[in-house]
Amino acid sequence: MTKKEELAFNLNEDRNRRKVSDLNRRLEEIYLGGGEKRIAKQHAQGKLTARERLDYLMDSNKDQIEIGAFAGNGMYKEYGGCPAGGVVIRIGYVSGKQCIVVANDATVKAGAWFPITGKKNLRAQEIAMENNLPIIYLVDSAGVFLPMQDEIFPDKEHFGRIFRNNAVMSSQGITQIAAIMGSCVAGGAYLPIMSDESMIVDKTGSIFLAGSYLVKAAIGEDIDNETLGGATTQTEISGVVDYKCTDDQDALDRIKRMMGKIGDSEKAGFNREEPKEPKQDANEIFGILPDTNTKPYEMREIIKRLVDDSEFDEYKEGYGKSIVTGYARMDGWAVGIVANQRELVKSKKGEMQFGGVIYSDSADKAARFIMNCNQKKIPLVFLQDVTGFMVGSRSEHGGIIKDGAKLVSAMSNSVVPKFTIVVGNSYGAGNYAMCGKAYDPRLIVGWPSAQVAVMGGSQAAKVLLQIEVSSKKARGEKITKEEEEALFNKIKDRYDEQTTPFYAASRLWLDAIINPVDTRKWVSMGIEMANNKPVTERYNVGVIQT
Repeated sequence: MTKKEELAFNLNEDRNRRKVSDLNRRLEEIYLGGGEKRIAKQHAQGKLTARERLDYLMDSNKDQIEIGAFAGNGMYKEYGGCPAGGVVIRIGYVSGKQCIVVANDATVKAGAWFPITGKKNLRAQEIAMENNLPIIYLVDSAGVFLPMQDEIFPDKEHFGRIFRNNAVMSSQGITQIAAIMGSCVAGGAYLPIMSDESMIVDKTGSIFLAGSYLVKAAIGEDIDNETLGGATTQTEISGVVDYKCTDDQDALDRIKRMMGKIGDSEKAGFNREEPKEPKQDANEIFGILPDTNTKPYEMREIIKRLVDDSEFDEYKEGYGKSIVTGYARMDGWAVGIVANQRELVKSKKGEMQFGGVIYSDSADKAARFIMNCNQKKIPLVFLQDVTGFMVGSRSEHGGIIKDGAKLVSAMSNSVVPKFTIVVGNSYGAGNYAMCGKAYDPRLIVGWPSAQVAVMGGSQAAKVLLQIEVSSKKARGEKITKEEEEALFNKIKDRYDEQTTPFYAASRLWLDAIINPVDTRKWVSMGIEMANNKPVTERYNVGVIQT
């Protein structure tokens, strides 16, 4: 490494490590939920917090990953915010059995459901259904957040979809266990009771269609909540709930015993060998990844630091060079990797520009590779750093739209599980072709360096500025160079904020923002859960096959 290269490496490393530090700082704030005062209040009621419940329940000696920690980040400011969407979701192990656990956070607006809460719960159920993964609900919620009821109650992907999914999972034989550890009101009462087995914590848990105040208003009956729907009532009189537990720990211990007795499911049979660490140090990713998203770098060097033994068998290495494809292993699992190569390209004017674009030959190569992986039953990992498909007369005349459509078709119809890592840029149709959220990746995560948008901030600002300036001129208004520059910066700043990984993760376009060195863990746990559901569909890309 030359002195110049070493300096660039060090600058990159410093920038990327600072981004991870910022990520960790933000997560620490989110982990406090509604804040220390509300945590203390929950403890005073004899209850554990959502995260404490998860820590107690899940196997501490095995890996865990959290889905949607940034959900709701920066949203609902007029209501005081909604950290993590008011619900904590983890994929991990209980009594050695891989599962997904959903825990309402009662320190956030008493666990009330905001629109993002519903979206996040539906994402958890989607993961469970896609992967035949047992799901555990730790219920402690006041129900729908009434000021926003029109955005959470009536539509297809709103609150009611949760119960529909309960019924569907039951018919599919997916284990569902629910513990009522606090309030469980109105429509929310159906979730635990539509699970396979339910339990309730004495004195702190309650479940009813209407609380005592509403009962008084509706029919004039005077009754307290405990008598109406407490643990004794619902286990000994109504028989609605299966088990009465003395406290949170007792309920969680019962879940552990249940999970320890569940039989194994039929496996998909994805290939796995003894895991090997990469020969190349994964921490070197911080120095390889450039300090801006407009500089080139060698994606193969990133791959070598993610895969077992740093061994990568590249497919069509000399063809379609803006996409890198090949076979490798991650934590022992066989994977097919489809990755963008950000490179220098020459424009017609001769100056050098950064790439990350998809050309016709690259799209053709990637489509064929995806077909091969489906034929061999090898899960796919997409490493996104893409600005879109190549434009211009040469590309259009060469049929870029058809070649792009072939790639999108091959990827969309894939029957092997797909996992997407947004490394850098994720723009426009490139996001789609490289398995963006709309294309059903089993998990999709971003590194702190990720950017998700139709196009980059500068490009978008230039387009929007041209429209604004033209509009002013049409009205006979003049605009100075200084005003034009100020308007450009205003547009760019707003657009740049919307391209950050935190903006994407807050809306669940990404399941998580992760430290790059944790990528192997996420892919490995993802394939392990996908292995619970056999591949029964026949792979067919439809009409676009050649």
